[in-house]
Amino acid sequence: QVQLVESGGGLVQAGGSLRLVCAASGPILSLVAMGWYRQAPGKQRELVARITSGGSSDYVDSVKGRFTISRDNAKNTVYLQMMSLKPEDTAVYYCNAAVREIGYRYSRDYWGQGTQVTVSS
Repeated sequence: QVQLVESGGGLVQAGGSLRLVCAASGPILSLVAMGWYRQAPGKQRELVARITSGGSSDYVDSVKGRFTISRDNAKNTVYLQMMSLKPEDTAVYYCNAAVREIGYRYSRDYWGQGTQVTVSS
């Protein structure tokens, strides 16, 4: 079974930085599209950033210029570098990935357990 494990969340002051890490493990051939989502209290889960296997990335408008998504295929890992954090960024952040598995002909969608990011004013 493929698993995605997030880390790097925590409590920071406004203007601070944080780097989220999502490591995939299991019978993996390759990671296809990967993304970071977040869900704040009382709000719907939203896509924050996405990166394709070709390296193309997209961001929600509210984080453009502040967040950067990247990936390390050799480590089956995706990162989210978060800069100039604002209280509005407070949420649980979830890693999502389409994974090509050994012995399976199609990619499958997986989610991490989530990591809490809290930004104080």
